[in-house]
Amino acid sequence: MLLKADQWNDYICLDAGDGEKLEKWNGITLRRPDPQAIWPKDPSCREWNAADAVYHRSNKGGGQWEYRKKLPESWTVSYRELTFRVSPTGFKHTGLFPEQAVNWDWMSRLIREHADEEIRILNLFAYTGGATMACAAAGAAEVVHCDAAKGMVNWARENRDLSGLQDKKIRFIVDDAEKFVQREFRRGHTYHGILMDPPSYGRGPNGEMWKFEKEITNLIEACVNILDEHALFFLINSYTTGFSNIVLGNMMKTMIMPSHPNGAVDTGEVAIPLHTRDLYLPCGIYGRWERHD
Repeated sequence: MLLKADQWNDYICLDAGDGEKLEKWNGITLRRPDPQAIWPKDPSCREWNAADAVYHRSNKGGGQWEYRKKLPESWTVSYRELTFRVSPTGFKHTGLFPEQAVNWDWMSRLIREHADEEIRILNLFAYTGGATMACAAAGAAEVVHCDAAKGMVNWARENRDLSGLQDKKIRFIVDDAEKFVQREFRRGHTYHGILMDPPSYGRGPNGEMWKFEKEITNLIEACVNILDEHALFFLINSYTTGFSNIVLGNMMKTMIMPSHPNGAVDTGEVAIPLHTRDLYLPCGIYGRWERHD
């Protein structure tokens, strides 16, 4: 299935092509690389030459922003009842992945539909907390936000405050994902919803190496051990090039379904519509297990 993030008001992907994408974030236009966009740009899209900031890759890795007008260091965008701080970073990112709004909506709907249950959520590789805030706002009894980068966790705290969720039970954890999950298992803690957005490569807070293809099976296995018997959902996002949603589906069916047969697995791609033409920008794959009552 193709999930389309088409419910935004503060974000638009104006166009994409020739290895770049052109986005408008609450009125500010950014132009940055996207290796998936290998088709030609729309020659009639004049905004390409009017971007407020352009990210240039370096031959040595990384890159830098060229600011064509003075911009604030950061500003906010809103999605439904949530508000997030965005800021151009040195690695071309902005602190938010707008395509994930389709998953925020899915999790929020499930949590609201089961408002009579005490739903505990675990968000791994939680970044700046888009999903964390969506689950908290939907009424989850507790959301545990775990990321190895202290700076990202602090950013997530800001997003909590911007979204007015200070009264919600959100625990912010700076830790290696698998180590935290293993400790939760030893403590006997379980969760009704688990989601993860693991990187292709990464390091934990103590230098732990992470490589998606090598580590993902162990992590899913560890997470299944703390997935509550009355669990509501399990979500995996992946941006790892060459990793098929069919493989992800096979993993979830063979690793989650045996202990949780009262649900079904769905997989596919996530995409953002292009504003100027009837095309979609692919933004990774997803795998969902959802309980069927």
